[in-house]
Amino acid sequence: MPVDDIRSHLGLRPVINVSGTMTSLGASIVVPAAVEAVSGILTEFVEIADLHRKASTVIAELTGAEAGFITASCSAAISLAVAASMTGPDLAAIERLPDATGLKDEVVIQSGHMVSYGAPIEQAIRLAGAKVVPVGQATSASAYQLAGAITERTAAAVYVVSHHVVEYGQIPLKIFVEGAHARGVPVIVDAASEYDLTGLLASGADLVLHSGHKFLGGPTSGIVAGSKARVRDVYLQNRGIGRGMKVGKEGIVGALAALQAWKTRDHDGIRKRERRALDCWAEALEGRPGVTVAIVPDPTSNPLDRLKVSVAAADARITAWDLADRLATGSRPVIVRDHEVEHGYFFLDPCNLHPDEELVVAFRLAEELDAASMSNAIIATPLTERLMAREAAILNWPD
Repeated sequence: MPVDDIRSHLGLRPVINVSGTMTSLGASIVVPAAVEAVSGILTEFVEIADLHRKASTVIAELTGAEAGFITASCSAAISLAVAASMTGPDLAAIERLPDATGLKDEVVIQSGHMVSYGAPIEQAIRLAGAKVVPVGQATSASAYQLAGAITERTAAAVYVVSHHVVEYGQIPLKIFVEGAHARGVPVIVDAASEYDLTGLLASGADLVLHSGHKFLGGPTSGIVAGSKARVRDVYLQNRGIGRGMKVGKEGIVGALAALQAWKTRDHDGIRKRERRALDCWAEALEGRPGVTVAIVPDPTSNPLDRLKVSVAAADARITAWDLADRLATGSRPVIVRDHEVEHGYFFLDPCNLHPDEELVVAFRLAEELDAASMSNAIIATPLTERLMAREAAILNWPD
């Protein structure tokens, strides 16, 4: 860790992030252009409405939308997009929310898309005063179920593109859009962690929502793209529930700079650096008893790969979840992508590495596996114990 690392001054652990663009870890490495822009605006005054207009132009150029708007986060964007679908440009209705009396107040969403990204997406919808109407079952949804869920009170249909959603048995976006539009219902797509800034709108979605602080590499922010009228209605929510979700001048210019930097980013060069990290880890784990690896593509077709590390406890002398937990300890903690670790594997994501950190990750993998190999008994914390300990830790904050 560099001696001038701010984390040491704050007494924070110098974690290495191989989990991905996770909000719980700070999301991403903010690009230099955004850092410079944030620093430059912090001491100055601007007319925020005009700054939003500038950002709208850049979002439109990059996404192919008519307009765009920057919010405090993608979660905020969900709430504001739903609110806009309920109120339109009615300023009185905007001030009344979350009291939705007299408004269309139902939002349909596939059961398999009712995910948590740190909080339930249904809550983001309900914050606007809307009622959530599930479509289908968790592992099975069909066009007729979407049609049956839409009523005269339906304000919007929400579609989620994410690695969190059920990956089979869901209504494809094209059919979902066609079904909603046939009944005059706008479609809001939550695409927080997606590279594709144009295809979802081209598929017919009315509003597409992205995170500004994940792959784009901006400060914490959300990005709304869509038609001029619908984006205006989202912007107008700042006069209502959006006030508590407002984004500051630094968030707007930082996201704006990240969007502009995206146009000239060396994506091929980034993929090559990521591949070198994957190869480094695969080589470090080659021949390890009980450990098998595979390079796998992103499940939502983002242009990046991850290393899937499968651990057979009987031979590796440690479970996948104990290995993940031990990697996260010590003076050089490594945080892996362990969403599915109960299945005996975790992932290493190379998209947020500083130079040479892949070498530290390789060393830590070897270090923990070597220690496990010398254990008299298999290191196997009961999974239920691990789950309850994590739940208890949530309630233990701030201690």
